Amino acid sequence: MLQTLQHSTPFVLHEDTGCYQATRELSPAEILDMASFIAMQSFIPGKDISNVSDSISTIWQWIGTRKNEVFIALFLDNKHRVIRVEELFYGTIDSSSVHPRVVVQKALDYNAAAIILGHNHPSGVVTASESDKRITTRLKDVLAMVDIRVLDHIIVGPDEALHTSFAQRGFL
Repeated sequence: MLQTLQHSTPFVLHEDTGCYQATRELSPAEILDMASFIAMQSFIPGKDISNVSDSISTIWQWIGTRKNEVFIALFLDNKHRVIRVEELFYGTIDSSSVHPRVVVQKALDYNAAAIILGHNHPSGVVTASESDKRITTRLKDVLAMVDIRVLDHIIVGPDEALHTSFAQRGFL
């Protein structure tokens, strides 16, 4: 059985063998991007996210060097271990649309007790915009209605040293 990856790549996964197959010729950059994605998938589930540094590192490794904005969520169990990391929304170089309904649905699907939100700012300016603050507040309120805690929202830039944690800044 074939399954197209949710990650926007030209690969399909053969579920019976666990092997990936390219659907067209690939550039070296696409091969490296896919290898990074596979490596991240293999070590993330079960990872303990015990501090902001763990969150920042995980989010940066996942999306820090992307050229367009990507909004992701780390779905956590009640001991803050990663159940799943998922890219939820894709955008342009300076924005992406976030739909709370999708975030809530995924969190319930994974039976998450908590969530850490993240997105990248390819420009390198990791200051939280008013729009970033509004969607975070909205997600926090909506997820609280189903007893899921938003622990943080982290913005990362193309350099791992560039980041903003909403929790550290008092935005949550």
